[in-house]
Amino acid sequence: MVVLLKTLQVILALSVLIIIHEFGHFIYSKIFGIRVEKFFLFFDIGGVKLFSTRTGWFARLFPSAKNWETEYGIGWLPLGGYCKISGMVDESMDLESLRKEPEKWEFRTKPAWQRLLVMAGGILNNFLFAILAYICIVAVWGTSYISNDNSCIYASDLAADMGFRTGDRILMMDDYRPENFGMLQADLARRKVQKVTVLRDGDTLDLFMDRSRIGEVLNSPGMFDLAVPFIIDSVASYSVNRGCGLVHGDRIISIDSVSTPYVQDSKPYLAEAAGKSVRISVLRGQDTLGMNMQVDTSGRLGVYMVLPGAVSREYSVLEAIPEGIKLTFSTIGGYIRDLGLVASPKTEAYKSVGSFIAIGKVFPSAWDWFRFTNILAMLSIMLGVMNLLPIPGLDGGHIMFTLCEMVTGRKPGEKFLIVAQIIGMALLVLLMMLAFGNDIAGLMRH
Repeated sequence: MVVLLKTLQVILALSVLIIIHEFGHFIYSKIFGIRVEKFFLFFDIGGVKLFSTRTGWFARLFPSAKNWETEYGIGWLPLGGYCKISGMVDESMDLESLRKEPEKWEFRTKPAWQRLLVMAGGILNNFLFAILAYICIVAVWGTSYISNDNSCIYASDLAADMGFRTGDRILMMDDYRPENFGMLQADLARRKVQKVTVLRDGDTLDLFMDRSRIGEVLNSPGMFDLAVPFIIDSVASYSVNRGCGLVHGDRIISIDSVSTPYVQDSKPYLAEAAGKSVRISVLRGQDTLGMNMQVDTSGRLGVYMVLPGAVSREYSVLEAIPEGIKLTFSTIGGYIRDLGLVASPKTEAYKSVGSFIAIGKVFPSAWDWFRFTNILAMLSIMLGVMNLLPIPGLDGGHIMFTLCEMVTGRKPGEKFLIVAQIIGMALLVLLMMLAFGNDIAGLMRH
């Protein structure tokens, strides 16, 4: 059931984003009087279509649809979609139409600035959608994150090997002061940090980063966990320990003589003590108390902890607009830095490139509007930035050729564009093979 739900979320998200992207090309084509022959969600390779306005039940119900200028449909291969624009060299590789005399309603007869807007329309739509999505997220749910001020790390093995220690508070990364604790690992990788300044036991230390290990940083989730002091917020109503005497603000300092300065320190021992009774030492004000508690079969005490550094804010609709725009451009900047890391083989960031399998893992196992909308906004930005890359076959390649034409006054020949399109499509196939290969290797490892 979980796999089915994740699959449906991936298909729904990709369908929404593809339609939004292709509609950008479609609407600018219509504005400039360019004929759009086909508008398809997914590819209809081999002419196989799951739906078409010119065939099947739709054509029987609406016979006039056969005479529409544009054929709308759904293909069978869910690797994208396309908008077939008359007189344009694209993935359809319809070379026959290019041998005919150019018509006034064809893409190739239009001024360069109009062709530029047609090609950039999909990317613009992706970014506009992300802005709207983030505005909705901020207006409905507000923002929340763990502030880096006064928050300490619980170091993983990798972090410890690079010089960090549990309890360190990260003050600076070179000249940058991190604000969001949850972004520390991403900041360390993206910003090409050379030196990290930490506060350790009251002293300020400088840790110099080995950039050759950035690949490990990128491929090791959870490098910096939040060190959560074992301070009680409340006892869960369903807990076997309700009524045990714990009150808000109590701090559990040990369990059966095992020191527990942080919640993470208790987990291995509690897992071994599942279903048993344990003796805890509790610090309440200046007093140390002893209590007996029951560990449930899942290895938990059934208590809620005070989460340090939690920052939340609610926004009005008007306040959400600038915040949504800020979030969009911040995410765009972060993703561009990620692509820079992927392009550098020594970082081994290419190992994190994933396909639909990796995307599916990101979606929650139960329907969650907040997370779905957040992922949708993020994927829309990823799709927009990816299409900006100056690779023939992507919108960015067409934009690059059109900008060159506007600067030099010379239009690339159709033979050159055809060859460039073939090379670009080959590169995209190789990238797709890398993504699927990474996903399959990941599945095999697990």
